Amino acid sequence: MPTFRLIEYQEASPEVRAVYDDIMTTRKTDWINNFWKAIAHDPATLRRTWESIKQIMAPGALDPLTKELLYVAVSVTNNCQYCIASHTASARKKGMTDAMFHELQAVIGMANETNKLVTGYQVEVDEQFKPPLADSISPFFANLEHLYGRPVYFHCGTPVLWLAGPGKPTLDHS
Repeated sequence: MPTFRLIEYQEASPEVRAVYDDIMTTRKTDWINNFWKAIAHDPATLRRTWESIKQIMAPGALDPLTKELLYVAVSVTNNCQYCIASHTASARKKGMTDAMFHELQAVIGMANETNKLVTGYQVEVDEQFKPPLADSISPFFANLEHLYGRPVYFHCGTPVLWLAGPGKPTLDHS
């Protein structure tokens, strides 16, 4: 059951209708899906989200099908049933075959499994995998160490502080 009732086109404010109209024009459709109707209670969020999606999902360095496949992968990982359904439908319209869907699911499953193993084992990133950018931002890390008064490490993009205390050191992800 949704948190708020959906805002249909007929009852939408002029501001919301303008976004709905842009969605239908851009997507060459005559209907608005439930996601947009649900967030229309906050017109600023509706407009900002639509403008961002319109920009990010437009053709660019990645083709539209690849972007939809990535969206499906993230949606599966985040357990968003709505997003899985809508982006799978969109990927199919952009050319995803059954074989591609099955292979995508295998990659999603493997990536999630190995990501959890890396997290559980707290595997340190190999020097060969670290980008050259790491050297140029080392002063930033030094400043963090100075600020916290102890070493700061990053695991999967998350700052990790080693806390000194009685017994074994513990991790603090603050």
